[in-house]
Amino acid sequence: MSSAEQTPLSGTERTPVGGAERTPVGGAEQTPRPTRLAAAAAVAGVEALGLVAGGVYMLVKALTGTSGDLTGAVTGAVTLVVLGLIPLAAARGLWLRRSWSRGPAVITQILALPVAWQMLQANSALIPAGAVLAVLAVTGLVLLVSPATTEALGIRRPGQDTP
Repeated sequence: MSSAEQTPLSGTERTPVGGAERTPVGGAEQTPRPTRLAAAAAVAGVEALGLVAGGVYMLVKALTGTSGDLTGAVTGAVTLVVLGLIPLAAARGLWLRRSWSRGPAVITQILALPVAWQMLQANSALIPAGAVLAVLAVTGLVLLVSPATTEALGIRRPGQDTP
């Protein structure tokens, strides 16, 4: 047995949540990332990419002269890109297990639902996009409020004792 196997990595060892074995990562110990947390991060990431791609598309349309109102189109494009940064930051935070990241991710999912509804009412090519957005939003909400995600982010439920 090596000396690294005989001594703990830190002096403040805690019992792993759910009995999962801890593995050292970058000098710190962590339990394996729950699949639901990784999936929630992926959903937020896909939504962020969609917003940024939509903003870039609008910007290209505005700059190539296909849109009527240049100022309005550029403002809308920049707004979409900036709004895409919110779920992108949330996705990164979820992936890194930052408890603050669940709030922006949940808000993004809630705001996506009426947008999806409007897209589904459009009678155009937006209907499939609205369906995809609705599925992503509902899936994201379910993943974000699951007990495995809450526990992995270190968020205590009401009435739960402090460790």
